[in-house]
Amino acid sequence: MVPSPEINEATRREWRELGFFYDRIDSAKEWRIAGSKGSLRRFGRILRDYVADTRNDVISEHEHYGPYMYLEIGTWTSSEITDHWIAGPLDKLLELAEVVETRIDTAAVGDEIKLREVFAPASPYELVLEVKDESFDPAVADPACW
Repeated sequence: MVPSPEINEATRREWRELGFFYDRIDSAKEWRIAGSKGSLRRFGRILRDYVADTRNDVISEHEHYGPYMYLEIGTWTSSEITDHWIAGPLDKLLELAEVVETRIDTAAVGDEIKLREVFAPASPYELVLEVKDESFDPAVADPACW
């Protein structure tokens, strides 16, 4: 079923509110998050906000983000990046937020920042931040809403 123009417009609006585009590429075993430096900082802020919410201090708690809600940040006993989520103890998620912010500060447009090694080296999936220019529109990156 093809989404209606109204649904597509709502999806585009949700991408823009989130500020970045994400996709899980199972063939490459990667989560890819694309955005300008400012919007990638928003990903760091999402991690910080998740950690700051005391309701998330319980194993298996989680939040979903984005128009399709399949980006999931969760609380777990160890750090992991899987096809299901990006999860870990709250202190490790906070460290991930700090690494995201630090790496973005020194990145250039076109850089890809890989984070599995610093967050969850034994995980099956990589977490890649793609640094785009400031004019990047996350909605345009989603072919399903055009």
